[in-house]
Amino acid sequence: MRLFLIRHGQTPSNILGALDTGHPGPGLTDLGSSQALALVDAFTKSPVEALYASTLVRTQHTAAPLAAALGLDVDIRAGLHEIEAGALEMRTDRESIMTYVETAFAWSVGEYDRRMPDGPDGHDFFGRFDADIEAISSAGVESAALVSHGAAIRVWVAHRSSGLHGDLAVGYVLRNTGIVELEGSTHDGWRLVSWEGKPAVYDEESASA
Repeated sequence: MRLFLIRHGQTPSNILGALDTGHPGPGLTDLGSSQALALVDAFTKSPVEALYASTLVRTQHTAAPLAAALGLDVDIRAGLHEIEAGALEMRTDRESIMTYVETAFAWSVGEYDRRMPDGPDGHDFFGRFDADIEAISSAGVESAALVSHGAAIRVWVAHRSSGLHGDLAVGYVLRNTGIVELEGSTHDGWRLVSWEGKPAVYDEESASA
């Protein structure tokens, strides 16, 4: 199947640079709402059969225009929410942000035991995100889109797709309403097709192994 992972539109906390991961979270800024509307055009040539969002309201607001255009309901999934910041919640200082990023990115290379301060470890994150992806993969559709969050998408895609040049989680920025396209399934594995419209660059030796 084709799987499109979309980061939500801009929020007030994005402007502040705050680690805002709690429920229900903020809505979208005016720019974020415009970004959500623009997703309709992005999927004109690649319509999807199913649409999902996390339990945080910013993803649901982002998905709403696309759902209306495609005549789809938005299926809310508990496992697709952002990586929780724990004791770092709503912090904006560089030290806190670096701790969050370094911990989450460590999970992308298999260091599951590292834990956010008073928060989850990699086992917790992959356990709930993988479960929802497996359910989506098994839903019997050829294409689906899910609206999730920047860190969650980067870490999950980096760990669940293989053969790529470099450290994807660190090196690939994902802007608000950026789209990551994969193909495959939970059973057969996932291959990155494109990142924000740019084709994935593969290490041929790793990809053929």
